[in-house]
Amino acid sequence: QVQLVESGGGLVQVGGSLRLSCAASGRISGINLMSWYRQAPGKQRELVAGIANSGITNYAESVKGRFTVSRDNAANTLRLEMNSLKPEDTAVYYCKVLANFGRDVYWGQGTQVTVSS
Repeated sequence: QVQLVESGGGLVQVGGSLRLSCAASGRISGINLMSWYRQAPGKQRELVAGIANSGITNYAESVKGRFTVSRDNAANTLRLEMNSLKPEDTAVYYCKVLANFGRDVYWGQGTQVTVSS
């Protein structure tokens, strides 16, 4: 059974930094894309950043220049380095893995990030 476990969330002050990690375990056939999403209270879940097998990344406009996504393919681990955090970054952050040519989608349970002003 595939599991995605996020860690690294917490409470941080405005301007601070956090590093999120997502460890994938179990048999995953051919990971294609690993991404971070977030969902703030009362809002829809939105894409934060993604990274393909090629290493090509994409970011939401709101986090460009502040967040960096990376992955360790050998360890099936996804990371998100978050700097210059703002109150509007407060949300539950989820890891998502797209595998098997898009036929399989896996989500983590989420980790809370709270930025206090």
